[in-house]
Formats: sequence, C-alpha cells, structure tokens
Amino acid sequence: MRFIYFLFAIFLTTVSGRASDTIDDFIDAEMANAGAPGLSYAIVERGQIQSGARGEIRRGSDELITPDTLFLIGSISKSFTAVGVMQLFEKGSIDLESEISAYLPSFVGRPSGKITVRQLLSHTSGYSTVQGNSFDTSADHDLSRQVEKMAQWSPKYAAGSKWQYSNANYVILGAIIEAVSGQEYARYIESKLFLPIGMTRSFVAEGRVTHPVAIGHRPWFVGKWPYADDRSYRVIAPAGGIIATADDMAKYLAVMVNGEDDIISAQSKSAMMRPASATSPYYGLGWSVNSQAGVAFHAGTSPGVETLAVLVPDEHKGAIVMVNGGSGMGFGETINLRNGIASTALGLEYAPEAGQFSRKLLFLTFIVLPFVFIASALNAVINRRALRSKSGIAGAFSLWFPLIMTLGLAWCAIYLVPSLFGVSIKSLILYLPDMAWAMVITALTGMCWAVLRLGVYYTDRNRGP
Repeated sequence: MRFIYFLFAIFLTTVSGRASDTIDDFIDAEMANAGAPGLSYAIVERGQIQSGARGEIRRGSDELITPDTLFLIGSISKSFTAVGVMQLFEKGSIDLESEISAYLPSFVGRPSGKITVRQLLSHTSGYSTVQGNSFDTSADHDLSRQVEKMAQWSPKYAAGSKWQYSNANYVILGAIIEAVSGQEYARYIESKLFLPIGMTRSFVAEGRVTHPVAIGHRPWFVGKWPYADDRSYRVIAPAGGIIATADDMAKYLAVMVNGEDDIISAQSKSAMMRPASATSPYYGLGWSVNSQAGVAFHAGTSPGVETLAVLVPDEHKGAIVMVNGGSGMGFGETINLRNGIASTALGLEYAPEAGQFSRKLLFLTFIVLPFVFIASALNAVINRRALRSKSGIAGAFSLWFPLIMTLGLAWCAIYLVPSLFGVSIKSLILYLPDMAWAMVITALTGMCWAVLRLGVYYTDRNRGP
C-alpha cells in the first residue's frame, strides 16, 4: 500500500562495516518511537546467518517473538512468484516476451491479453495500484476463478507505457504458474522453492488461521491494537500471502545472493535484480533496485505487519526485518526501525524518513475537524437569528459555500486521500483505521454542519428564535 515510503534504497550508498551489537543499540533507541510490539530479523553474509528478535507475538501475551516466529511477509512474496516464473522460463515453459493470453485463455481477445509476462513482472502492464487492491480476497475463492474475473478488466494505462505498482500483476503471474506447471500455486512454491532452499517452517496462504503467528497490530490513535482477523487469503498469495520465519527468509536471501546456479541460474538471479526496462528504472523482476548502490530490496505491508528485505548481491549479503506493528500516519511509523536495522546489518548508510511533520499535521487535521464542525453546528442553532438575517448575494454565498466546501472535503477524505495510498477508503480502514475513520467522520460531520445551517435558515425564518 504505502510502497512509495519504501523507495529508501534509491538513496542508499554502500559503506564499510558489518553487522554488530549496534543493531541491538539501534533497536533500543528506535523501537519505542515505532510503538511496535515486537520484531524479528536475520542477516546473511556469504551463507552465514545471524538472527535476533524482540518483543511479543501479541501485546500483553508474554509470548516472546523468536527468529522462528512466523510472520506474514506481505509483498516480499512477489519475489518468490518471480523466481517461480524464472524457473519455468529456464525450462522453456514460459517466454517472458510472450503475451499472457498465450497461457491464460480467459485473456484471449481482451484489452489485457497483449500484456507480456515481463510487463507483469516489472509492474509495467498498465494495471493501476487501485486496480491491484480491488479484488475479492475471500478465503474460499481460488486463484483461477479470480483471474478469470480480472481478464474482463481494462488496464488503466497502455501496456509498457507507465510503471505503477499493482498487486494485479502478481496475482495473474500466480495463475500463469498454475496453468503452466499443472500445480496449485501453493504446492508449486512449497515444492520447488521452500523444499530445496530448506525453508522448513514456511508455507503459502490457503485461507486458514495459523498459530502461532505474529499478530498484526494496527495504529489506533494513542497506540497499536491487535488485528483480530489473522487469516491468510489464497487469492492474494502470489502478491503477498507467504508466511515465513526470519531464519527461513535468511536461507532464501542467501540463495539469491550466492552467485550460483541452484533454484534458478545465477544469470536469472542477476536479471531479476537489475532494471527490467527503460519504463521500469527502479524495479527489476520481483525486486526493487538501486543500480548505483548495487542494492535490491522489497517491502511488505499487511494489516498490522510491515516487513523489509534488502540484498547486496555483489557482497553476498542480505537482511530481513519483520515488525508486527503497522505504521501510523506520522505517529508510530516503523519505517525508520526497519530501514535502520537493515542498513546497520548490511553496512549501508541511509537518511531517516522525512515528512513526518506533514503527515502528523494531516492526521491531526482530520482529528480536530469533526469537533470544529460540531461546535459550528451548535453555534448555528444558538445564533439562528443572526443566521436567518442573511440576505442578498453575499448572504446566499455564505449560506451555500460551506456545503460546496464540505462536499469537496468529503471527496478528498473518501476518495482523493485513499487513492494516494492506492486503495479505497474501505481498504484504508484495514491498514490505518484511526486515520481512515477520522476522515469518514470528518466528511460526515462537515456535511451535516452545512446542511443544518441551511435547514436553520430556511425553516420558518419569520418565526424568530
């Protein structure tokens, strides 16, 4: 969702150094600011793994997180889907330049049918972020049926013309893996990736409740509260539904940076971690890239859980950080915690996330406005005689402009601001419930205030108070 926040690696530069006890020092300094109940991390350097953890699986549970605690890794799952596609490419079963209609008959004759596999992998298909967040995630809905519905969509942009991050791309890629391999997506990833890598505890979402797993904690005004629905959804699995431990993820990262032919060739690994095209200068095939710094990375965001994987392929190093606390809007953000741990572990320099003040101001504005509207509504009733005395063009303007203004505010709150996150207001409630509900209440109280003023004015004006 908040993918733009995680483009930090574009500004990373490599510096000398390696992971040390300073990671614990950094966690001690930053964890309280993030307000996260817990985290797990792992670092790999030339096949050697170091891992650690802090905090609780669920706040107040006294059940401690360890490097073997399961987390929903979110969009880092896309890199696994990309590896699966590259395996089938190396077998000759998939051509990256072929149109997806060659593999999925439901796309034949559709506007989306001419999208290539490479364009799906690199987020240049034309599907928008909003489209990628708008499909049904019901637990009993299988991937092939969902993709048949998606075949009827018209991408927002022409294929290959624009880069825009979209979950739709990787849901379709998951369906291609199923169609070409003859296996369900989950079975394919578990047998062709997890098993040979040695990821013994990890699995792909299939709609079941999983325990014990790190419980997500979503921002709620003064803190973070557990997210009750901890089910995993099979439809979103290729884009964000893999569940793994820090130690298992470190094994995966070790394979991706070892420079060897194993689950895929070293050549394919390299191709995944460089820009896919001129339209996609900062994204490869399943990984965001910073060619200048020699860094590849991917972030993941699920309700109440945020993750980050970073690779330095030339140095055979990688790091994974998983936090069971979702970022608030300016308050309790976890990005500096995740970026700081990864950067410290890998000897990378980074600038702390900027713009917190403006995000805090936006959040506080939506908190305060409902009280302003309520107070203004009471004032309109108390001072109704003065309100009813308005006349002429100036009076009409002062009566009707607030309605126009609050309708515009409602449009911003219910549509514009969520669209900047690439989601609907309904989806935003899943990730930022305090902010989203504040926006909804602001929209409602604002319109109620404007309508009440008009009602007071036009209701028996000659009757007086």
